[in-house]
Amino acid sequence: MALDLAIAPAPARGRWSANALPIGMFLIFAVLPLVAPVAGGGYLVSLGARIMIFAVAAVALDLLIGYGGLISFGHAAFIGLGAYSVGILSAHGITDALIALPTALAVSALYAFLTGIVCLRTTGVYFIMITLAFGQMAFFTATSLAPYGGDDGLTIAARNTVAGFALIKDERVFYYAVLACLVGSYFFCRALVASRFGRVLRGAKENPVRTATIGFNVYRFQLAAYVIAGALAGLSGFLLANATEFVSPAYMSWQRSGELIVMVLLGGLGSLNGALLGTAAYLLTEEWLAGFTENWKVIFGPVLVVVVLFARGGLIGLWAELMRRLGRG
Repeated sequence: MALDLAIAPAPARGRWSANALPIGMFLIFAVLPLVAPVAGGGYLVSLGARIMIFAVAAVALDLLIGYGGLISFGHAAFIGLGAYSVGILSAHGITDALIALPTALAVSALYAFLTGIVCLRTTGVYFIMITLAFGQMAFFTATSLAPYGGDDGLTIAARNTVAGFALIKDERVFYYAVLACLVGSYFFCRALVASRFGRVLRGAKENPVRTATIGFNVYRFQLAAYVIAGALAGLSGFLLANATEFVSPAYMSWQRSGELIVMVLLGGLGSLNGALLGTAAYLLTEEWLAGFTENWKVIFGPVLVVVVLFARGGLIGLWAELMRRLGRG
């Protein structure tokens, strides 16, 4: 009886409440370019693309923090590496996405692998500090690249072509390409979390000793998750470089890593839906408050504290409570 209950499918209402948020957000993103001409023009399209680009990185980070218990303070380094892969290749005349995208993914994944070998030998605050150290190492390396702009960053002449065609030069085409990347990243991470790999990763978060005792190599599973998260952040960097047509060391600063952690916390740890919601909430709040003052973080900080203290599970916790109340009604 207990086994039957454990493997029984979730009720239809539970599945709907779990899927309503991402489906709704993806639909909003999909129709945004259609309503932008009467609502805000190119600004809305640009803002929507920016939210989706950082949502890719936030979903990857939530895979580490929320499901793996690995609090990385150097996640932005992978975004910067992906962006610099595009910029450096462009500076040498290589502008095709069929080359730039695999390069961005490979460079970010390789850096994640090499640093993860060392970082994952530590735990707790030591892991946080060593990821911060490797992130800053990447940041200062980028600032020293004088041939590629150094502190001033590197301007990219034009967006990548696709097999020689300037497909993503059009804003709407590029927007929907970003949306496709976000949807693909989200469902990939969702399938990963639901798989045997994800169950082992969550088990290692709760009790690494017991997980290792029953025969799983916790270190290898965590390293694989770290590399996957790094590669997805590299995808975010590839998209960011093409969106802005500019690459800067600021992309990989510790402040950017901190902002990504705030996005995940705001949305709710251990929920890919929360990563989507937290990213949108953070960037939209930033845009709104920045219209009042350049010191908008002074206002946003206390708001974040209130959410963390009183909204159990972040914004996604509030969403779940709303769904429960609607269900009772």
